[in-house]
Amino acid sequence: MARKAKKRRYSPSSGSDVESEMRRYKKGTAKSGRKGRGGRVKSRKQAIAIGLSKARKKGKKVPKKAAKKTAKKTSKKRTTKKTTTKRTTKKSSKRKSSKR
Repeated sequence: MARKAKKRRYSPSSGSDVESEMRRYKKGTAKSGRKGRGGRVKSRKQAIAIGLSKARKKGKKVPKKAAKKTAKKTSKKRTTKKTTTKRTTKKSSKRKSSKR
């Protein structure tokens, strides 16, 4: 049987965006964040992510960002002791107004 040709996930031009960002990373000039205020890029993964996001902004064919995984919280039953506390209210003393 003949194999079905797979559809490309990324456009060839988006690969060139990632490639140029990797070059900047290797040189040490790649910066992260808005206007480079996040500091220098320190990992390959970060450089690739920046390249892909630049390609997305240009409108090139790139898959959507993966949704963030949220840690499932296990609910534990908390046993709280109900304590009765007596509330004491202080009587406020009225101040005498002094004429100046």
